[in-house]
Amino acid sequence: MFTLRCTKKLLSRLGARSVPEQAARAVAPTTRLGDWHANVLYRRDLELVLLASDRSLLPILVPARPRDLIVAKFVETLGTVLGRLDVPGDRISAEVAEMTEVQVCPTRSRQVLGTMTDFDRMLDSYRRPGRTLVDIALQLAEAPCGPIAMKSPRDMAAELLCAAA
Repeated sequence: MFTLRCTKKLLSRLGARSVPEQAARAVAPTTRLGDWHANVLYRRDLELVLLASDRSLLPILVPARPRDLIVAKFVETLGTVLGRLDVPGDRISAEVAEMTEVQVCPTRSRQVLGTMTDFDRMLDSYRRPGRTLVDIALQLAEAPCGPIAMKSPRDMAAELLCAAA
């Protein structure tokens, strides 16, 4: 179980009804990477959803269309990204298995949103022909981030997932 914390722009685009914030606070995430914040990004040739983990700030990029597949694409892409980070397969499977239940709420962390704004600014410089969204997300994940003591999201995610249970 995790909460997908969407910006107003993304909530509107999804036509989603969010769970009241009081209910969302009562349900702690069962995933090691915690809840995820999400925002829609518009580019001339592409519409993306940028997601970032509350605990590690790990960025994930997925196409914004079709909108009813965003969560499924996110979970699938997360598994791919974690595999490329050399996270053991059993830890990836456990994290993905905990993501079968999701609730949608508004964003709540200015720190995570600030980091996502930084990722948005860096995104265009990493886009090149032949590079996938996974490649770009992995490059974004190398950036040191203040909210996690200047660690990279890549290192923080691996640390959280590989810590003793």
